[in-house]
Amino acid sequence: MPHTTNVLQVTSAGAPFIATTIERRDLRDDDILIDVAYAGICHSDIHTARDEWGAAHYPIVVGHEIAGTVAAVGDAVTRHKVGDRVGVGCLVDSCGECESCKDGQEQFCTKPSVGTYNSKGYDGEWTDGGYTQQFVVSERFAVRIPDEMALDVAAPLLCAGITTYSPLKRWGAGPGKQVAVVGVGGLGHMGVKIAHAMGAEVTTLSRSDAKADDALELGATRHVATSDAAAMKGAKRSFDIILNTVSADLDMEAYLRLLKPNGVMVNVGLPMENYSVFPFSLIGGNKVLTGSQIGGIAETQDMLDFCAEHGLGATIEVLDASDPSAVDQAWERVVAGDVRYRVVIDTSTISPA
Repeated sequence: MPHTTNVLQVTSAGAPFIATTIERRDLRDDDILIDVAYAGICHSDIHTARDEWGAAHYPIVVGHEIAGTVAAVGDAVTRHKVGDRVGVGCLVDSCGECESCKDGQEQFCTKPSVGTYNSKGYDGEWTDGGYTQQFVVSERFAVRIPDEMALDVAAPLLCAGITTYSPLKRWGAGPGKQVAVVGVGGLGHMGVKIAHAMGAEVTTLSRSDAKADDALELGATRHVATSDAAAMKGAKRSFDIILNTVSADLDMEAYLRLLKPNGVMVNVGLPMENYSVFPFSLIGGNKVLTGSQIGGIAETQDMLDFCAEHGLGATIEVLDASDPSAVDQAWERVVAGDVRYRVVIDTSTISPA
């Protein structure tokens, strides 16, 4: 039978959260039922629920940083068992048959892939995400959370962790490499931690020095205020990799000047306006300007194992959601950049009136 569960839901763009109930589907043969312990707040949740990216389907339950334990399994499940600690990120289905899926890049499924929320599944039903007490998903899209890692600090890794780990690994962050991370926020703080754990020397780039001390505690060796023209000039040709984690309309030319020849600038933020780049800024130094979108399921598991091995987790504050307005307030703090560095909802506190 379908499972009724408590959720935090938004009914229209700009509407406040309400605590209510929805039904999760009956378990299919390959499904698992997860008792959700924590759900991270990602800026993507806010953009989607406020219809800032368009095509939001209401009412909506957002959240794609999900950590919990397996409560029940379908008849054909082999990867997980009741009691296992698992997480779910940005994807809940893909065809499994196209070239991208077979290559472990389910996010690029040609069918296409199905997102954790605000996405129409192959059954025609809209998906609801992780601000919930129970969640149903195919076992293929649940990853194992290592025992060494607490569930609350693990939850944000299902988006923020893989979003930063994947490009850093792809572009060779490691010993002898100079890595700059633009933005010390929900994504950026994990970029600093992961790049440092990979053995790279890390510099943070932010508008001011407000987070300079935090950056050093996270693993950076120096901090550059991008509003300081002299400091930016002094950082010219310094970096092998720049990981841009902010969704701001940056002056790409200024940042490309910070790259060494053959360097790469990877963008994982989603600004509202197009970037502007003179072709010679790339050609003149064999530089690469590129982007990166989360990672596949196998790479997400690799990321969690890497983080557990190096004692990494998100820097969080845990939110009691018994009053749904607390989540509204947390969203405003995220938008204002006033969070150090990820808010995680204790989903056990969700309680409809």
